[in-house]
Parts: sequence; structure tokens; C-alpha cells
Amino acid sequence: MNRQKIIIDTDCGSDDAMAIAMALRDERYEVLFFSACSGNVCADQAVINTLTTIEYAATYEPPVYLGSSLPLVKTLAFAHETHGNDGMGDIGLVPSRLQRAEGNGVLKTLEALEQSEPGEIEIVALGPLTNLALAIRLNPEAMRRVKRISIMGSAGLGTGNVTPASEFNIWQDPEAAKIVLESGLPLMLVGWDACLDESMLNPDEIARIRSSGALGQFAIDCNRCLMEMNAGRFGYNCLDMADPAAMAAALHPECIDVCDAYYCEVDTSSGISSGAVLVDVYGFSGKEPNTLVCSKLKSDIYKDYIFRMLGA
Repeated sequence: MNRQKIIIDTDCGSDDAMAIAMALRDERYEVLFFSACSGNVCADQAVINTLTTIEYAATYEPPVYLGSSLPLVKTLAFAHETHGNDGMGDIGLVPSRLQRAEGNGVLKTLEALEQSEPGEIEIVALGPLTNLALAIRLNPEAMRRVKRISIMGSAGLGTGNVTPASEFNIWQDPEAAKIVLESGLPLMLVGWDACLDESMLNPDEIARIRSSGALGQFAIDCNRCLMEMNAGRFGYNCLDMADPAAMAAALHPECIDVCDAYYCEVDTSSGISSGAVLVDVYGFSGKEPNTLVCSKLKSDIYKDYIFRMLGA
């Protein structure tokens, strides 16, 4: 079987971990490598968390490269309150044998695309878009070979999760997101709204995954801090799995319910809407769409994909 080749760019925290495990266990895809950036945690910790996840996924072991450690302009902020100080629930998860690969993730991405046929490689971005923006600035011709970039980013058609208007990944490095959205590359934004409501994992589904084996227990336990936060935010123990939603939309498009093309613009101001993605739903700008925006998943198909990929 000819597997679609993908590169995963990640700030690996606990929901990234579930998404990464899903990708590694989908036999239709080959993860060439991972490139880490800062976001949920610092880039060095994101490397550690990615290596740990690869070990738990127990399939094959793509290399993990360190990318950019800082946003392009903005002062770095973390999501420790959401994912724990180590990004993985502070339960002591570390790789037992895997180590970071030598080389830079941005340069490795460009090298892989330069050596590929157009459309041969897809990119799935689970964190801030720093690495991809740098790659676009360094070698836009190589980046034009990408089949598509699927991004967990934006509030979609809903509200933000770090400010009233902004979603964390875009808010963390809005200047990078602006570069990516203005690049002319084929893009799909999977908004935070795609993982809410019926697409949130409820207590029974969480228990089903956790009881399925070592990988399932890992995937749920590392999300301990997020679950505790959600008990206060949503009123019950649930998981809004943003990165698994983006991974499912990218790798298993049968689960997509609402996904339309819009012209989108990133607010890079220093005001209250900094990091917001302005979605021109009604075409006020008169500009051609520059990205797809996935704002809703078919929850039954999406969750079935999670269960199958995690062996639950």
C-alpha cells in the first residue's frame, strides 16, 4: 500500500500526544518526522513529550527534530495551567530510550520537500506556526511542493479559548500565522469549535479509552490537568481534544461535517483581539478565500476513529 507521507509540527502537550499516537497507528499514512516548536511548553520539552508518545504508540519511530524555540516577535507564553508544567499532566512521563535527532526541524522540512514530488508530502501543524512561517520565509519554492497544511488553529466560527476571540496556537505567534495564511499555500484550519459540544469526550468515552490498555491509559492520564480545568469550565469531566480533532480532519476526512473556504486574516495588533483569526463569512472583503475552515465534525465518525486508532 502506498502510504501518504506526512510531517507533523508540534508543541507536544497532552492533546498533541493523543493526536500523534493516532497518526502513528493509522496504516494509511507514514510520518516522516516530527518538528517541535514552543507553545504548550518550551520546544525542548515538546521534543521530550513527542519521544515519549512515540514509545507508547509502539509502532515505528520517526525522528524528532528541534525547531524554533521562540515566537517570531511575541514574548513566549506557555499553557501550563492547561497541560501541566511538563505539558503531560506532571505525572513523570519521560522517554525510556529515544533521543532527539540531530538537525533543525525547519531545515529538515525544507529538505524533505525539496527532495519530494509536488503533492507527495502533507504537513499537519498541531502548535503555533513559527516553524512553518520560517520555512516559508526561507524557501517559499520548496514549501509550494506541499500537498496541504492542516492546522489546529483559530476559533473557527466560534469563540476563543485564551481570549474572547483568540485560540491559543494562533495567539501564541500571530505574526507566524499571518505569514502562513498569506502564503498562498493550500491550507485547512481546524478551529477549536470543531472539538466542542458532541465532539468532546464524555466520562464514559474517557473511561473506555483509559481501560483499553497501556496506550489508552497514557492518552488519558497525560490529559489530567485539562480534564480538571474542564470540570470547572464545562461543569463535568470531559476532554475537548483540539489536536486529535485536527488530526482526524486531516487524516480521516470522512469525519468532517462543516468545512468551507473563506478569506481569513490574523489580527497582529496588541489589543484585546490579538491573535484572532477574522473569518470573512459574508465576503465583506471581496477577497478570494485563502483557507478552508473546518468548524464541525461528525462526532460519531470522529470518535470511532479515535477509538480505533487507540485500540479502544
